Amino acid sequence: MKTPPIVSLQEWEAARQQLLVEEKELTRARDALAAKRRRLPWLAVEKKYEFDGPEGKAGLLDLFAGRRQLIVYRAFFEPGVFGWPDHACRGCSMVADHVGHLAHLNARDTTLVFASRAPQPDIERVKARMGWTTPWYTITDEFDTDFGVDEWHGTNAFIRDGDGVFRTYFINARGDEALGSTWSYLDMTALGRQETWEDSPEGYPQGPPYEWWNWHDEYGDAEPAPEWLHQTSRGPRRRPE
Repeated sequence: MKTPPIVSLQEWEAARQQLLVEEKELTRARDALAAKRRRLPWLAVEKKYEFDGPEGKAGLLDLFAGRRQLIVYRAFFEPGVFGWPDHACRGCSMVADHVGHLAHLNARDTTLVFASRAPQPDIERVKARMGWTTPWYTITDEFDTDFGVDEWHGTNAFIRDGDGVFRTYFINARGDEALGSTWSYLDMTALGRQETWEDSPEGYPQGPPYEWWNWHDEYGDAEPAPEWLHQTSRGPRRRPE
């Protein structure tokens, strides 16, 4: 193994500062990409889909759990998949292990769920074994085929307007590797992080960064969303470095 040179603290800091320039360029490029996602056209979901869930039958609209946005990760856990019936596939299991606390997504009016073809009793058994808490539904129709996840994992983002549901984005293959944190999930949605520094279309909900953050047990499901979440911010745009 050919290792890099051993240098002094000053030389190491100079090299780090040089690389930091490129890292900040990458961060801003990622922000710009998310801004383009927020401007993509929406695709109306006209077909009715039905899932099995912990509480029985559920339509796609039900998966939103009353929130405005929905993210659905298609996980492979079903007969014929390696690991069945004791485990979901290794890659999908790693994705499940990486999911952050859902309270932070919920605070942004966004719901995350997983979906597979395994029956609910098997899903609940594996969730308990692995310590997963993400809502997990059973696909019962052509949802996986229609949304490009019948043969490979992938993550679809949706938004609703009343009872109307629209597909807004799709990430699969190695793109799924970056998902798991609250930020990565919000960056793939139509509304983004909903903070004033973001480059979003006119009228999108935005509020001050940092101020909405809370301990995951302090958001309170019964508390109404702050008023600014449903308004356009006219304040100064401050962009985190």
